[in-house]
Amino acid sequence: MHDVQQAIAPSPEPALNDVHSRLNPTRPAAVLQPPSAAAACRLVRDCATAGASLVPMGARHAMGGQQFLSGGCVLDTAALDRVLSFDPQRGLITVEAGIRWPALLQWLARYPGNHAGWTIRQKQTGADDFSLGGALASNIHGRGLGFAPFVDDVESIELVDGQGRLSTASRHENRELFALVAGGYGLFGLVLRLTLHLVPRRTLRREVRMTRASRLIADFDAAIATGCSHGDFQFSIDPGGDDFLDLGILSCYRPVADAVIGSPQQQLRDDDFSRLLHLAHTDPARAFDEYAAFYLSTHGQHYASDAQQTGFYLGHYHDAIDAAAGHRGSEMITELYVPRTHLADFLGAAAESLRRHRAQAVYGTVRLIERDAVSLLAWAREPWACVVFNLHVRHDAAGIAAARDAFRALIDAALERGGGYHLTYHRWATREQVEAAHPRFPEFLRAKRALDPDCRWSSDWYRHHLALFEG
Repeated sequence: MHDVQQAIAPSPEPALNDVHSRLNPTRPAAVLQPPSAAAACRLVRDCATAGASLVPMGARHAMGGQQFLSGGCVLDTAALDRVLSFDPQRGLITVEAGIRWPALLQWLARYPGNHAGWTIRQKQTGADDFSLGGALASNIHGRGLGFAPFVDDVESIELVDGQGRLSTASRHENRELFALVAGGYGLFGLVLRLTLHLVPRRTLRREVRMTRASRLIADFDAAIATGCSHGDFQFSIDPGGDDFLDLGILSCYRPVADAVIGSPQQQLRDDDFSRLLHLAHTDPARAFDEYAAFYLSTHGQHYASDAQQTGFYLGHYHDAIDAAAGHRGSEMITELYVPRTHLADFLGAAAESLRRHRAQAVYGTVRLIERDAVSLLAWAREPWACVVFNLHVRHDAAGIAAARDAFRALIDAALERGGGYHLTYHRWATREQVEAAHPRFPEFLRAKRALDPDCRWSSDWYRHHLALFEG
C-alpha cells in the first residue's frame, strides 16, 4: 500500500504514447510494473484502498487511448509473460496475459512434448510484438478465411476485479463477464491468464494473382471452396490512378501435404520495407508496382501456417524523416466493415472520399471475418468484408482535423452500406456513428457501471466515450 501511495503522490510519470500513431501522449500518475500475478493482485487491492483508478497496459498498439489513463495508475503487464501449462493431447495452452506472440511461438516450437505441432490459429499481421491480453481486450483478427475474431480461440480467462479478487470466466462459466471482457478494452478487470485452443501447424502454399474489387468476393469464395485457410487483398494506394482501391494483389494460402518449405525464399528485408514505405509516401504508384511484383514472384512458395502470419514492423520510420519533411507525422489505422456484397461499391465510394479529403493512404488491405456470437461489444456483427486503411497524419492541429474528417467520412460510407468500424483505433467517430456501428454500446456502458460502480478500471478511451454518451 505504501508503494502505491508513494507512486501516486509525486510529480507525474513521463508521457506514455501508443506505438503506431503516437497521437496519444498521456501522463499517468504512476506506472505499476508487477513482477508476478500475485504482485499484480496486491497492487490492484492497494489501488482500491487508496481510491485510485487504474488501467491495464500491454504492448501499447491500440490507438484510441484504451491502455492509458491521464492522472491515474497504469498497470504494465510486460513481466506477466509466462507459459503456465500445456495440454499436448487436447491442444490447450494457458499463458499469462502479458506474453507476446513471438515468445509464445518460440515456446511451442521448442517444447519437446509438442509432437502434434500445436500452434496458434490466428494473430494480428503486420507486426508481432502484441500482448495476448491486448489481443483479447480489442478482440483482434488476422487474415484467416472462415475465422471469427480472437475470442473464438479463447477457452477461458482468469480475471482480477477492481478489489483484487480473482474469478474465472468462459462460455460456460460467468458467460456474461466473458462476453464483456472480450473486446472490453480492460474496463472489467485485469486479465491475468488466458487458455487458448491451438491448431496443428500446417504447411501452406501461397497463391498470388492480380484482381479487382468487383471480382474480389467471388475470388475469395473460390479460394475458400477449394480449401484455402488464409488470404488477403492489398490494393493500389495511388489516388492519381484509375486503379486506386480497385486493382490489387490477392494472396491466398492453401494447406498442402508433404510439402517442403524451401530455402532460400524470396522475402523482403528490413531495408526493402523501409524503401517501400518511403515510396508509399512519395511515389505511391511505384510503391504498389514494386510491392505487387514482389508478391507475384513468391507465387508457389511454402510457409508454416504460423510463420506466414508473422511480419516485420518498421516502428520508428518517421523518426528518420520528420526533420527532412519539416513536420512531425505518423500513420493512423482505421478498419471498416461492410456486407460482402457491398465491398466493391464501398471501395469506390472510399476512393472518392479519400481524394476529396486529400487523405494520403500509405497502405490498405481487405480481409474477411465471420460473425462473433460471443462478445457483447462485437464488432463482427455479420460475416463482413474488412477494409483496413493506414493514413498519414500530420501532427499539427490542421493535420489532425483533416484526418478526423477523412476518417469520419469513411465511417459514414461504411454505415451507409450497413456496415461499421473498429473501436480500437482513433477516437474521432461521432456519437451517432458509434451508436450506428455498435448498437449495444449503451448496454456496454450500463454493464460497466453495474460491475464497476466505483470506476476502479478506467481509461482515456472510456472517459471520452462516457462524455460522448452522457456528457
